Amino acid sequence: MHLYKTTEGFLLEHKNEFCFIDEGLSWDELVNQDFLRNFLVNKWEISKKNPDLESLLTESLYPPIESQEVWAAGVTYYSSRLARMEESEDTGGGDFYSRVYQAERPEIFLKATPSRVVGHKQAFRVRQDSTWNVPEPELTLFATSSGKIVAYTVGNDVSSRSIEGENPLYLPQAKTFDKCACLGPGLYVPKEPLSLESYICMNIMRSGRKLFTGQTTLSQMKRTPDELIDFLFRETSFKKGVFLMTGTGIVPGNEFSLEKDDVVSISIDLIGNLVNSVE
Repeated sequence: MHLYKTTEGFLLEHKNEFCFIDEGLSWDELVNQDFLRNFLVNKWEISKKNPDLESLLTESLYPPIESQEVWAAGVTYYSSRLARMEESEDTGGGDFYSRVYQAERPEIFLKATPSRVVGHKQAFRVRQDSTWNVPEPELTLFATSSGKIVAYTVGNDVSSRSIEGENPLYLPQAKTFDKCACLGPGLYVPKEPLSLESYICMNIMRSGRKLFTGQTTLSQMKRTPDELIDFLFRETSFKKGVFLMTGTGIVPGNEFSLEKDDVVSISIDLIGNLVNSVE
């Protein structure tokens, strides 16, 4: 079951059928429910289906966020650990990432406020004071204010590797800036937790040519979604729920850097396909 935030209202999709959820609720009120799946199933059963609503999924989507913060976890895949160690080796920061990968406590940081998030088919930015910019495809969790994971979406944690590599203390500048995060196309609200055998795939196109392709599975994550959410909610509350990007396992080669008009496509099994271009 998928829930989308569109220009025409909140759209529910199930088994290739579509209906609107019209309960006078804000997006925050709608999604911040511990039993979101049950609520949507009940609304689905009594709603009139309209196949024409599928057209809203092409050009009419907002990012699936209202007032929630977006947080992110780092160095949760071995490939990410190696990449971070390499980019920071010359400045003496490489050992930090190896320690984080092995530590009990994960690296978790604030990625974006809602105004800095873009949705499906919207353009994102890269920092103009960075010489090495990359997309980071990530499974993104949505947890309610009680800390329960009720939905998933696709995320792109856009990163300035030259800035982070210069000094790990520059992480906030490497990660957080205008239009620095992509979420969408909607929320996947399943009956059961997402399988760890699910694939994440990323393609990068430049001038109509495929420049990079890569894939991994969620099973390659060192930490579980529940573990990451547990650490995020320690001493920190989220009244309307929160998004958490869970780290990347797909890292383009060191010679690659994003350029204007590059198109990044990220897909995750069952969740959907998120497409964004560089502004």
